[in-house]
Amino acid sequence: MFSEDELLPLSGVADVVFCERRAALHHVEGLWEDNVATIEGAFLHERTDRPRTEVHGDVRIVRALRLRSLTLGLAGVADVVEFHRWSDSAPVRPGSRASRAQGVALPGARGRWVPFPVEYKRGRIRHERAFEVQLCAQAMCLEEMLGATVPAGALFYGKSQRRMDVAFDDALRAQTQAAAKRFHEIVRSGLTPPARYYYKKCKECSLVDLCLPASAGTGRSARTYLKRALEEPSHSDGADL
Repeated sequence: MFSEDELLPLSGVADVVFCERRAALHHVEGLWEDNVATIEGAFLHERTDRPRTEVHGDVRIVRALRLRSLTLGLAGVADVVEFHRWSDSAPVRPGSRASRAQGVALPGARGRWVPFPVEYKRGRIRHERAFEVQLCAQAMCLEEMLGATVPAGALFYGKSQRRMDVAFDDALRAQTQAAAKRFHEIVRSGLTPPARYYYKKCKECSLVDLCLPASAGTGRSARTYLKRALEEPSHSDGADL
């Protein structure tokens, strides 16, 4: 169990799954660099980051809901949490999580409501485990805060304008717990993991020019590497001219 002062950004678990070095560059070394992807992502989130509640029939939508889990040691903001009205007549597979998701009571609303987190991402619809882990962490925060089982959620992709449902099964929950644990280990150690060069993944990362995966060397801080490179005197023939 973590204290309030020990909580780390929930989005960091996605960094850990995508690349542990990137997680350290963001959350240990404090490095950040924008590219087209991060700018487009920020613009997409601007439309959901204003707290408000909407009602559409049997779905109540809460935007920019603050989350936290003292068990995972994470805190953050959910883009959208939909609360779906629970129906006793809904067909549910016996023994499934959904059969135990009887929902929660909401202020000013009759009945029971089942939380369903929705995370907004840029790009086209695709399976991305790092995003699924981030969404599952939101669900686990909601479960701890509300005392209700959250069986599923969705990732909404901006370019496709489509959502992909994600079931929070045992395997995904275990990976989410492991990612949160590893995230705390990385931050607590204060050490940046060694670079590993993966052409496609590294090419798409906004930190590639700061990470220097092909030249930073194993275990070396990108910040230290850049500092030393800038401090080294030039040995060109025209250096003294």
